[in-house]
Amino acid sequence: MKQLTFLSIFAVSILFFSCNGKAQNQDKNKAKAVASTNKIEVIDFYGTHRCVTCKAIEASAKYTLDTHYSEEQKDGTIVFKAINVDEEKNYKIAESFEATGTALFLNVIKNGKETHINLTDFAFEKGRDQEAFSKELKSKIDAELKNI
Repeated sequence: MKQLTFLSIFAVSILFFSCNGKAQNQDKNKAKAVASTNKIEVIDFYGTHRCVTCKAIEASAKYTLDTHYSEEQKDGTIVFKAINVDEEKNYKIAESFEATGTALFLNVIKNGKETHINLTDFAFEKGRDQEAFSKELKSKIDAELKNI
């Protein structure tokens, strides 16, 4: 009888500790998943018919990311998206950013919360000067990277 009681207590203890360990691991995995979703999306919205400046904005943004953030792009911390606002499949995202034509945004995602930073004016001012554009965009991205 003592052995049966001992075995019962032992079995319950093992079950309790193994479940408790799984719960802790699940909590750690959830925390890692949230941290891995923290990222910056550089979003270049454009229309089907693009002017020289509109094309330069995309080229300069890609240049900046490829030159200064290749590792961050590989690990998913920084993502570049070029989105045609004229395509029906993109209406919802364009609407959420209020983009009706060419626009450049940083979408900073931290702990599941999005912050849209409109860089459209800057993009049109510096879009055709790749060096100036790249320097300023890098500065803006660096500042946001510190926050995620």
